[in-house]
This record gives sequence, C-alpha cells and structure tokens, in this order.
Amino acid sequence: MITTLAVSGYRSLRDLVVPLGSLTVVTGANGSGKTSLYRSLRLLAEVAQGRLIQTLAREGGLQSTLWAGPETISRDMRSGAQPIQGTRRKGPVSLKLGFSDAACGYAVDLGLPSPDNPFPLDPAIKTEAMWTGQTLSRASVFAERRASLVRLRTTRTHEWREATLGLSPFDSMVTHCADPEDGAELLAMRERMRDWRFYDALRTDPDAPARRGQVMTYTPVLAGDGADLAAALATIRAIGDREALNEAIEHAFPGSRLQTDADDLGGFRLSQKGLLRPLGAAELSDGTLRYLLLVAALLSPRPPELMVLNEPEGSLHPSLMPALARLVVQASGHGQVVLVSHSEPLIRAIRNEGDATEIHLEKSFGETGAPGVDAPRWQWPKR
Repeated sequence: MITTLAVSGYRSLRDLVVPLGSLTVVTGANGSGKTSLYRSLRLLAEVAQGRLIQTLAREGGLQSTLWAGPETISRDMRSGAQPIQGTRRKGPVSLKLGFSDAACGYAVDLGLPSPDNPFPLDPAIKTEAMWTGQTLSRASVFAERRASLVRLRTTRTHEWREATLGLSPFDSMVTHCADPEDGAELLAMRERMRDWRFYDALRTDPDAPARRGQVMTYTPVLAGDGADLAAALATIRAIGDREALNEAIEHAFPGSRLQTDADDLGGFRLSQKGLLRPLGAAELSDGTLRYLLLVAALLSPRPPELMVLNEPEGSLHPSLMPALARLVVQASGHGQVVLVSHSEPLIRAIRNEGDATEIHLEKSFGETGAPGVDAPRWQWPKR
C-alpha cells in the first residue's frame, strides 16, 4: 500500500507531500488542485507503461505542465510587502514525481530536453531512484539513474554494477533495466505500477461504449472507458462476489434485479419494480448506467493494488451516495482506493461507512496545499 505521494513542480503542485491510507478521499473547491493530484498519480503509472514522455507531450509539453509561479514564495510576497515576481533561479527546471510504501519507494525527475532534440515538447528524464523503506537515503538505494547511466546493486554482493550507459532521455529504467536477476526489484515495481487502475472517463451519453452490444468473454477487470461493462458484470456473477453485486443493486434500486446475456454479442438488462419488462443498457438513465459502471469497477474479481476514482459522483443523484460509499469502503478492504471528489454527500456517506484518510486541498497564491495534513518525510534524488 502506498503511504506517501510526493509531487514537485507539476501545475499548481509546487511542492506537495501527502500521506495515503487504504482509503483516501481528496477533496477541495474547484481549481484547488484535485485534478492535478489525480494526474500526478496517473503520470507515475505511465512510467511503468513507457508512456510518461508522450503523455506529458500531449498535455502541452514540459513548459505547459510546470509550476507557473516563482521558484519560491517568500514571506514578504505572502504578506503583500513585495510583489509576486520571479527571481534568479537557483535550481534547474524540474518536474518530480514519487511515491513510497513500507517496503520501497520510487522517484523520477524530469527536465528540459537538450537543445538539439527534434521534439522540443518532450521532457527528458534526468534522474530516477528506487530504494528500500519509506525514505530515500544513500544506503537504501538499490537502483539509480543519472542522465543516461543506470546502476543496480547486485543481488549477491550488493555492489554497484552498470546496467546501461546509453539509456535514452525518454526511456525509464523501470521499463528498460528490469531483469529477473539484479533488476528483480525493478521488475516487481513495474508490474505493481502496471496493475494500478484509473477510472475518470466512464461515459454515459447516448453513444457511450457501455450502451453498445459487447462480446461476452471473461472480463475480471472493467476497461477504463467501460466498453466491456456487460462482460464485467457477467464475470462478477460467474466467479466474483455475486451476493455483493445483488446487494449493491438492491441498495441503490430496491426491488431491481440484474440479468446478463451470455451470447456472443450480449448485454445486460435491469428489471425494475413496477415495469413489465427489463431495460437494456441503451434505455437506462445516465445515473443508473454510471452506478452500474462503478459497481463493475469496485467489485472486480481481480482487485488491484491501487484504484483511483476521479469524481465518480457525476450524474448520480444524492440518494445513491450511501450505496456508492458502501462499495468504495468495501473495495478498500481488498486494495487501496484513492477517491477524488467534491461531493459533500458522498464524503459524508463514506465517513458513516468507515474510516478514511481525508486530504482537503486549498490554493494560496496559485499554489496547492493540504493544510492540516502532516506531511511524511520525503527526500528527492539529486541530479
């Protein structure tokens, strides 16, 4: 379970270190930095997929994603005695992302590409580090990357050996230096990060993928866009917690019953109290469809180590928040859940269901902070 998330220089997150629990609720006003915190977790997951540089380029490149304020905000700036202005930069241009748990941690530092790079929107990976324990130290590092050089501690003697001297600035050591021998820890970390799941694009419009006919096949993990909803629900009924699925439907829509078709291009139908026939996916309301999408994600027969939900309450009536909160709390018993939301009814319902780590974000002078949260110890790798 991730216990610490650290971000520096990304959008409004100038320097933020926050603790994470088995269930973490991130909240705050619009524009407070919730989406940036969500994206920073997603960027870390992209490292393990080999897509970090391309993803940042699609966001507009490094310059568009960097903290736009001064390198430091002095006390005089905050008091108004001095105007907010840039000063002579002391450190290099940098965007840093990292996380740790009780066993190990990882951090990456990105900077400007070389002047001769034909793709100026692509940032360059300057430094990476992986270490044992929650906090980086000289003695705890077992894999490090500086510029194009990657070094690993050998399994037998724990001495440093060169893994590669020519790693490209757009490639990560997580994807390119993991091997079953000296890079076994890198390999394990890569597979862990690849298992993280993110749900923020569950469409419910008339053309949503979840409303179409679907190939009914074994689907223990709901796709990020919900295109295989019917198959995912059928899989839960077949090998997952069928009772929990029925309870989730009953809790939200009393007297309703879910049916799934097992033919080649099947679907699902929802029988509702008072109706003479069940309704198919194309007929359901946006709120009902979204709730079923969240049910399929949260009751996955293959729970991930980390699941991140970004504003799942969209198009849901407040009356559905207790049912959703119960699902979220149940899911956090099988894997870590981070939920980003500004829905007070949902947050209250989660409090009623169980304990959660709450992070309330606020923005001051353009910078996102988490007042009232005790920041864990954190050390960034040096370039």
